[in-house]
Amino acid sequence: MSSIPPSNKLIGTHSGTFHCDETLACYILKLLPEYHRADIVRSRDVEVLGRCDTVVDVGGVYDPTINRYDHHQRTFSDTMYSLTDGSKPWTTKLSSAGLVYLHFGKRAIAAITGGDPTSNETEELFDSVYTNFVEEVDAVDNGIESRDGLPRYNVTSTIGHRIGRLNPDWNDENQDTDDRFQSAIALVGREFSECVLRHKNSWLPARCIVSDSIEKRLEIDPSGEIIVLEKFCPWKEHLFALEKKAGIESSIKYVLYKERDATKWRVQAVPIHPNSFELRLPLHELWQGLRDEELSKASGISGCVFVHSNGFIGGNQTYDGVLQMARKTLQESRKKLFGHL
Repeated sequence: MSSIPPSNKLIGTHSGTFHCDETLACYILKLLPEYHRADIVRSRDVEVLGRCDTVVDVGGVYDPTINRYDHHQRTFSDTMYSLTDGSKPWTTKLSSAGLVYLHFGKRAIAAITGGDPTSNETEELFDSVYTNFVEEVDAVDNGIESRDGLPRYNVTSTIGHRIGRLNPDWNDENQDTDDRFQSAIALVGREFSECVLRHKNSWLPARCIVSDSIEKRLEIDPSGEIIVLEKFCPWKEHLFALEKKAGIESSIKYVLYKERDATKWRVQAVPIHPNSFELRLPLHELWQGLRDEELSKASGISGCVFVHSNGFIGGNQTYDGVLQMARKTLQESRKKLFGHL
């Protein structure tokens, strides 16, 4: 790969040990029609790289006007936030993967999904795939830890570790990396594409369900604090993001949905953030830990099944039942705050 083969397009990157960021950058580029048949040149020779149409992760230059995407120069400290004039929130320093993703990611996503690179759907996929895939690659390549202090255990199964293990071991007689680099591109490409498709086919439909339920929340209860999912789906990430987007942070207290077997209903209290066990408003304290008839008698609501001992979730035979459970808890909370209503 160090010599230049005949091709309409040439992608240049560095020779030697490869990493996840330039393998992902190359894969993203090769998703595009103009680079689909491009050859990859691996070299550190300035003259060789100078004849390439696009160069990633080597060369000491970031300049999208001439298709140069390196991040190793001392003057480089850019992030998604800085390069989008603050329209994107991420402040992790970009690697070559993030740079290429910034400039070509929406087109790459559209190539995988068959969608429109300018659509709102692609924009949402772009953001979520960066958060859940590309940002990790950027951070690891730039030596940014995911936590403060020493980790409690080693994590060695990430995409970056698996790409790294495709390099020759230090004591392998054959230290050639060019063929292995192609295997690395195939590995990171498969996982990147799977991530994109999973977000399109699972994450995005869930977002639509949650968004629709938030829009209709006042039809459920005048307080706007209860939403009903038309179908159960992962909802926490979407609820928090959509609340923020709508300027109604922390307003929704309960999520109602039918159980997967479609025979009973659940009412779930919203946590204070997606990964917290602390709740905005647990279900009624006097109901916690009760079941069946005992719970129905204590609550005055027929058809009760249970309320968890910490009040984060409860069940009822019917939709009206879980709606009453949420409403009664809200009423009790208001009494405590404002006195008897």
